[in-house]
Amino acid sequence: MKKFLAWSPRILTITFIIFISLFALDAFTEPNNFWLNLAGFFIHLIPSLILIIILLISWRQKLFGGITFIILSIIFSIFFHTYEDLIVFAILTVPMLIIGILYLIDHYKNKK
Repeated sequence: MKKFLAWSPRILTITFIIFISLFALDAFTEPNNFWLNLAGFFIHLIPSLILIIILLISWRQKLFGGITFIILSIIFSIFFHTYEDLIVFAILTVPMLIIGILYLIDHYKNKK
């Protein structure tokens, strides 16, 4: 059970980052030239890069990961209005909330 608590938020975070990164492929649907599309692709990857940095810090600092992902879920809900559509809320906000809770549970289980 201890290994499950340690690895589940990390695996879910990596899976969520891959999922969010797929949205960056939308940059190539524009009828611009290749270089403008590539620049748009990298701009769309900025949220994924931020999440990777948070993951790297959270790998050792589980309390940071728990608090950060819970705050991110609130920010996503407010900034992107995910609370208006249940499916979007379930896809974008709930996974980050679950990841944050799992990091906090892992932190407090290891503390004892």
